[in-house]
Amino acid sequence: MRPLVRIRRARTLALVATAMIAAMMVPSSASADLQSDIATFVQEFLDVGRTSVPRADCGPGSMPETGLQGDVPAADRDSRRSTQGYRCNMTMLGGFAGRGAGITSTSYENCAYMGSFFPGDLISEGRGVQVLDVSDPVNPRPTATLTEPAMLAGTWESLKVNAARKLLVGTGVPVGEGVGYLSVYDISDCAHPRLLNPGAGTNLLMPLPITTHEGGFSPDGNTYWASGVAPGFVSAVDLTDPADPRVIWQGLTGIEAHGFGISADGNRMYLSALGGFTVLDISAVQRRDPNPQVQHIGRTFWTDGWATQHSIPVSYSGKPYLYTVDEGGSGGVKLIDISDDTAPKVAGKIKLEINLPQHIDANIGSSMGGSVFAYESHYCAADRPTDPTALACGWISSGIRVFDIRNPHDIHEIAYFNPPARTDQNLSLWNSPHALASIIGVPLMTAPPAARAVLEGQFNPWDAITPRTGKLAFGDVSTDWCFSPPEWRGDQLYVACSDNGFMVLQLDNDVYSPPADQQSIVGS
Repeated sequence: MRPLVRIRRARTLALVATAMIAAMMVPSSASADLQSDIATFVQEFLDVGRTSVPRADCGPGSMPETGLQGDVPAADRDSRRSTQGYRCNMTMLGGFAGRGAGITSTSYENCAYMGSFFPGDLISEGRGVQVLDVSDPVNPRPTATLTEPAMLAGTWESLKVNAARKLLVGTGVPVGEGVGYLSVYDISDCAHPRLLNPGAGTNLLMPLPITTHEGGFSPDGNTYWASGVAPGFVSAVDLTDPADPRVIWQGLTGIEAHGFGISADGNRMYLSALGGFTVLDISAVQRRDPNPQVQHIGRTFWTDGWATQHSIPVSYSGKPYLYTVDEGGSGGVKLIDISDDTAPKVAGKIKLEINLPQHIDANIGSSMGGSVFAYESHYCAADRPTDPTALACGWISSGIRVFDIRNPHDIHEIAYFNPPARTDQNLSLWNSPHALASIIGVPLMTAPPAARAVLEGQFNPWDAITPRTGKLAFGDVSTDWCFSPPEWRGDQLYVACSDNGFMVLQLDNDVYSPPADQQSIVGS
């Protein structure tokens, strides 16, 4: 009985500590009823999503998952069943695998730009960022390679397009954090990008004063924001003249800064933190005030997921929301009500069955030997900013997942495509972060929800023990990692996964009807 007593004591202490931390985090704008505010804040901070979205109803031509929603069971990995992939109401039209697709890729019109991952991209046939012409979706073909310093250094999560100005930007991120290099391209001819800034940001002797891990645009395309992970340093790069990028604001926003989303008017940034996000008033930068100041105006934090990735601003019947994605801890995707910028509220959650607390033991059991990530959401795209009808997400080892979000309070899955695993092909996937990271076999990003499940008595060690349990190093890439945001093209999706590279997917069985004003949006 003593171990159980210790667990109960540990859980009590954890809850007390969390309450104290949460009390210190209550925004300065809290109301006079501080006790009520703290109680509400603690409840939201500790709340965990315990239900999954309803499964897709798979139609003809599907090859459904064999276990829990989102899972690739240990038996499927070890028998190589996972090399056939899994699909439901979605098929692959064509693709270009290359040597892998880095972390995040992007696209514009009928072209795609495959992210680079250092140092493997230096020894690939297509060094740097590969440009693909997807005019024929069955046979995407390479047309150019971008080899400026930022592109060769690895673009991590920084490679983004602004359609309004027809600009492509990426920064150099060799190992998690980069410094100084940013290149801007004119993609009017999307298959043949033209470098616009041969000087500052591209010339090795003319670095910009930025740190970077991730980046993205304000909607008008005049500002590119670069964020470094630790510390939370953010830089605003003015691209009014894309030939002469210059930093017009910098600030330390917290202990960590990840991805973000920016409001349609360019006045608010929803900057991801360790678990949650901070709302920043960036209107002074948007207006180009002479000495712009950026203010913290709101925040929300949680323990249900961590390493929060990015946010997509949308609205339903005029009411503003975010879809906010957690990269770690099986946090899934959260629907956030931002009617009050000073006090964002979690209004709903999107999780797969494999992400639920009662299944974290099975989650670890099947993902051992697959490296640091298990079944985590990463980047999503809505099909339009106003009254969106569908959300497509890269869900790392669970593949591409598509959800019907017409009613934000009744979300359900309509399709998925988990690409064929390239099991044991690690050494040929030079540009794949999955192949490189598979030196480590343990799903470390799942440690926090595993600890919670243990404290709650929901973790069965016997369900976590599988034939893969001993795979602590040198993983077998028995799934793929789908990091990139799937981007909408009618009833098709342009997607990129680390091992399988770029793919064009077709939604089948009439599960999706593209709205006339479809506009793929990732938030930055």
